Amino acid sequence: MPLSAGTRLGPYEILAPIGAGGMGEVFRANDTRLRRTVAIKVLPRDQVADPERKKRFLQEARAASALNHPNIVTLHDIANDSGVDYLVMEFVPGKSLNKVMTSKGLKISETLNYVQQISSGLAAAHAAAIVHRDMKPANVMVTAESQVKILDFGLAKLVEHAPGAEDETRTEETALTKSGTVIGTVSYMSPEQASAKPLDQRTDIFSLGVMLYEMLAGTRPFRGTSTVETLHAIIHDPAPPLRAWPPELQEILDKALSKDPKDRYQHAGDLGLDLRRFEKAWESKSLPSMRTPQSSWFSRWVPYGGRARGAPHRWTVLHWPA
Repeated sequence: MPLSAGTRLGPYEILAPIGAGGMGEVFRANDTRLRRTVAIKVLPRDQVADPERKKRFLQEARAASALNHPNIVTLHDIANDSGVDYLVMEFVPGKSLNKVMTSKGLKISETLNYVQQISSGLAAAHAAAIVHRDMKPANVMVTAESQVKILDFGLAKLVEHAPGAEDETRTEETALTKSGTVIGTVSYMSPEQASAKPLDQRTDIFSLGVMLYEMLAGTRPFRGTSTVETLHAIIHDPAPPLRAWPPELQEILDKALSKDPKDRYQHAGDLGLDLRRFEKAWESKSLPSMRTPQSSWFSRWVPYGGRARGAPHRWTVLHWPA
């Protein structure tokens, strides 16, 4: 049924559309019982038509509703009205991170602040055995106070088939990527996700590493002219180094973007911890790469070759560090 201002879904009154994407349309609404503003996401009919997928999604969404963390959008309700399946979430005024980022990247202070908050939210979800599976800037809200809120935990269950299914990659491409969002979604996949392998919390850490890279560089590390080329780059190609930033930050990026999950950060909290340590050293100018070594230099006069027989020596000075 078409939704417009004044439409009722159970006790919720639609106020205005907020946005739409491959995972459903989002509306600002009024909870007439509690008299508060909420966000309602109406799930696509084709994604909830499969009973098994819907069951898996509902299981994870219920688990996600128990998460109580300042960097995770609270899920208030999961309901159905007149055949319309929808989620009721905390309304977060602000912009999605993909609208905050620019082609020139963000300030390092903003980047470190956002990624540390996202790491904290992911750590809480992973501790509750919940994996996001679709971490990307469009799924992160930033408030006017620079607080970060992660959206859509559990929604990837709607497009996830059994691991190893022959058509899994094709199905995920179709389900996850609507017109205009193919590269945007695929570019944040982990190598194991791009290869249709089983996933754990380390897939979210890789995706966050891609986001960190993009916030610093203004461009994604893995790109192609097609979905297939982008997936190939994610699986096989190293991320181009960011030479404008200290090597200590590059080391953090390299670990977050390791192709093999065993070489990656094993916990999102560890990534956040390393970024906090980097930030403190950066601000205090105490990074090892910032220190200028005080080298001692010695000089010695030595003969310079090439003189003719009987001619006087020509001399030069050679220097070398101690």
